[in-house]
Amino acid sequence: MTDAVTRSRAVIDAAHAADPELRDGQPAELVYGMAVERWVVSLLPTASAVLCLAARAQHLERWTLPRSAYPMDKIGYHAWRTEQYRRQGARAKELCLQAGLPASDADHVERLVAKKALRDPDGQVLEDAACLVFLESEISVFAANHAGYTAEKYIDILRKTMRKMSPEGRRRALALALPEPIAALVRQAATMLQNTP
Repeated sequence: MTDAVTRSRAVIDAAHAADPELRDGQPAELVYGMAVERWVVSLLPTASAVLCLAARAQHLERWTLPRSAYPMDKIGYHAWRTEQYRRQGARAKELCLQAGLPASDADHVERLVAKKALRDPDGQVLEDAACLVFLESEISVFAANHAGYTAEKYIDILRKTMRKMSPEGRRRALALALPEPIAALVRQAATMLQNTP
């Protein structure tokens, strides 16, 4: 099993390596997958090898289906995101099976990557990790690309993000060393969520 996990990780990383976008001199997908896995292990030190593989496979070959392939509206965004989840899950399973991972474990990787296991404990840890990566590493870039958004719009986005998180995930989010005014918006979103019946 250990050899199969090692091979699965290697083929996932090789697929990530094809991402043409670089971040810190490395393929952006690989950087993202490593960050999600790091958070998974931080949140759950006893995380299984399968959960870690699913974390590593986040955004797998996402660049092959650009957002521009769908209408640039809310419906188009949701259709694109749903198809991304499906494709990424199927591809992660395919790679894990090729690497010799048992079918039941490859199926679990697929379910986690495709967001079909959000109510499972592993699915919640993975969701927390992805949200924490967004807050820690991506929200500032997102804000720079959406300078016209109002504070209320950002709070709404952050509230929706934090709604997906467990209480421990939210606690970790509030402990992040975020720049102002983003940190204040995160605190405000968390307070609003806490006060929502």
